[in-house]
Amino acid sequence: MDSLITAAARALAAGDPLGALKRVALRDDAPALALRGIAMAQLGDLVRAKTLLKSAARAFGPREAVARARCVVAEAEIALVSRDLSWPAKALDTARATLEKHGDRFNAAHARNLEARRLLLIGRLDEAERALFPLGSTPLPPASRAAHELIVAGIAIRRLQTKAARAALAGAARAARQAGIPALMAEVDSVARALDIPAARLIVGGDERPLLLDEVEALFASEALVVDACRNVVRTAGTVVSLATRPVLFALARALTEAWPNDVSRSLLLARAFRAKHTDESHRARLRVEIGRLRAELAVLADISATERGFALLPRNAGRIVVLAPPVDEQNPAVLALLADGEAWASSALAIALDTSPRTVQRALEQLAAAGKVQFYGRGRARRWMTPPVPGFPTSLLLPGPLPSD
Repeated sequence: MDSLITAAARALAAGDPLGALKRVALRDDAPALALRGIAMAQLGDLVRAKTLLKSAARAFGPREAVARARCVVAEAEIALVSRDLSWPAKALDTARATLEKHGDRFNAAHARNLEARRLLLIGRLDEAERALFPLGSTPLPPASRAAHELIVAGIAIRRLQTKAARAALAGAARAARQAGIPALMAEVDSVARALDIPAARLIVGGDERPLLLDEVEALFASEALVVDACRNVVRTAGTVVSLATRPVLFALARALTEAWPNDVSRSLLLARAFRAKHTDESHRARLRVEIGRLRAELAVLADISATERGFALLPRNAGRIVVLAPPVDEQNPAVLALLADGEAWASSALAIALDTSPRTVQRALEQLAAAGKVQFYGRGRARRWMTPPVPGFPTSLLLPGPLPSD
């Protein structure tokens, strides 16, 4: 490898893409194409970066399997940053195996980090943890160690393990300072700030207050009956009843909880659950049916008793009942929580991350666009959606992945 290629590679490792381009910008040999592609990726021109890396992979000869594998890993990183979640994960796995076979353990570790980041993004926390496991005691360069610790912190945050998250973030901060890469240090600071801003609101008896993530963790570990409006579930410390696919039942449960220990009138329940402005006997009959269904769903946690003017929720073992709501009232909060990372998302990638249908995500995006909350650029398959950060977002309670007891 000649001196210019070596110098350019060192500049990229130090987070200096312009310095790297000064050395290889006019060269078209395979190593130079690869380094130019990585430099363009660091500068944010992902389309040009992808083209250069594909050209580099083709230019490397059949005996240069390691170099081609490195190009595949770089392409995978670009796909992840550009939220192309349909990029073939098998290609990354094959490249990682090639790098491990030839002893390039640092780039193989980077490939594992990328694999784990993708799994974390789509909420597959157990698989992300398994992908990271081989790297636990492996010596890594500071930048790779920082990326590894960030993923560990992300998994802990999604699981509401705030003590473990803070420990991982401290390790990430140390590694980022050793690496001396400003962008990496800024990323660590951004994740750390998520632990110090409100993650949700606690609503009790009509009063509400913001909760930090560690306070939410403590709430879930308590004996309180929590109607969780972030995940549309009803939970205690040992039991979770999901109403995510039963929006009417969840609306009734939330209305009953917000009024506890008092009852809720039938007219208010009809308005909250069915959005009925004018009610008749058919609405009241449907309310009785839905209350019966909710009573059956919550049988192990609470009872619902009829009163003279409506219904009241009666916990079986919990000393209190509370509502956990998103930090701000927004339409389609889960979509906004993903878009709040500042990246441009395709609707298909959002559907993969949220494990829902593309049409459902498209409807949500159209509603948010009509409200001026998101914007898009491009047409057809190239359309991407993004939004400025929304105050109070993102919160791990709205992102994919199971919480304790799920």
